[in-house]
Amino acid sequence: MFTNKSEQEAKEQILSLVKDYCDTYHKKKEYEEGDRIPYASRVYDSSEMVNLVDSALEFWLTSGRYTDEFEKKLAKYLGVKYCSLVNSGSSANLCAFMALTSPLLGERRVKPGDEMITVAASFPTTVTPAIQYGVVPVFVDVTIPQYNIDVDKLEEALSDRTKVVMIAHTLGNPFDLKAVKSFCDRHNLWLVEDNCDALGSKYTLDGNEYLTGTVGDIGTSSFYPPHHMTMGEGGAVYTNNPLLNRCIRSMRDWGRDCVCASGQDNLCGHRFDKQYGELPLGYDHKYVYSHFGYNLKATDMQAAIGCAQLEKFPSFVERRRHNFDRLKAALARLEDKLILPEPCENSKPSWFGFMMTCKEGVDRNKVVQYLENNGVQTRMLFAGNLTKHPCFDEMRKTGEGYRIVGELTNTDRIMNDTFWVGVYPGMSDEMIDYMAKKIREAIR
Repeated sequence: MFTNKSEQEAKEQILSLVKDYCDTYHKKKEYEEGDRIPYASRVYDSSEMVNLVDSALEFWLTSGRYTDEFEKKLAKYLGVKYCSLVNSGSSANLCAFMALTSPLLGERRVKPGDEMITVAASFPTTVTPAIQYGVVPVFVDVTIPQYNIDVDKLEEALSDRTKVVMIAHTLGNPFDLKAVKSFCDRHNLWLVEDNCDALGSKYTLDGNEYLTGTVGDIGTSSFYPPHHMTMGEGGAVYTNNPLLNRCIRSMRDWGRDCVCASGQDNLCGHRFDKQYGELPLGYDHKYVYSHFGYNLKATDMQAAIGCAQLEKFPSFVERRRHNFDRLKAALARLEDKLILPEPCENSKPSWFGFMMTCKEGVDRNKVVQYLENNGVQTRMLFAGNLTKHPCFDEMRKTGEGYRIVGELTNTDRIMNDTFWVGVYPGMSDEMIDYMAKKIREAIR
């Protein structure tokens, strides 16, 4: 098949066939009323598949040129100095939190027994890293209908052991960054923005518009298929702080001290002439470890998909906003039965989903079952109240390992009465209208 062809010509032929294959066999089926509507789905075309095969033909497999390209392009989009690709959003949260435990941070280093302010109405992996490092999560209630941290409770949550605030922007709706950032600055606390459900959301602070994930000390993203963009599995950690970036990179890459990329040797020119710890002089710097880390890198094939997704990403954000606005308008007359979502003041969300809380007299379970039986996929707000889950059983028995500030009244309300449906960019107006129709039927 490739007789008398150069390698480049053969590659171009393969990629041309891949494009034709995708265009022919991966065409999106036109929606027909009654088709199942998932809460999220991948939106892609032949450019993602061509990039994926292009990377596979190189067979580099681990992080390489596509990883470099993706990190640079995402950093440019976000307006940050440093971006590190990792293998999932959960790993991004782990890596971000681990960075704060580095001895390089001196007095600001987060240690076992310190406290982290967060919320229980969240996804578990925003909290898991703290627990694994012996740091005490301090849970604060949230507001409805923003579904984000109640900033009036921040001062009450503060103790002499508080070192970090780590919270997510819920379903694309930014939390009150002005209040939270001011609180962290006053008390010299780290701020980690879990931006996994909010990539592309914007917040205006002191007259300047920022993308969420870039206001705090560290931001994290997820590229799991339901998220704002995808590479199958994958995530990112980003910051403007060079020291934090050094810690993030080290802990992502086994904890090593060396900054050489995979396949690169002796970038600094001092691979064999320095002394570290109690190692002998000249010990190979590529195998010197300044942190206890992991291998949290993604593959270059994942990054190749991400590079193609980034080109489409601005249009994804706009479509999410369009779908959200259309659905909200269609449900406006149900406000006597449902609490509809509201954006945080000074924000422009990149909506991940459309959240609804049932008012008195409306049974969420019946509504959700009606929707599911009529082809509309629904979701709860993740853990609802994380402290009620089996993973907290042992800590609840002892009363140690976490702290709750006041009552988690709205958090429990969300656990009992709240659900959401999708607004992902692959949804057509017909799909949005069908969902609205079935929600109205379910309520009435």
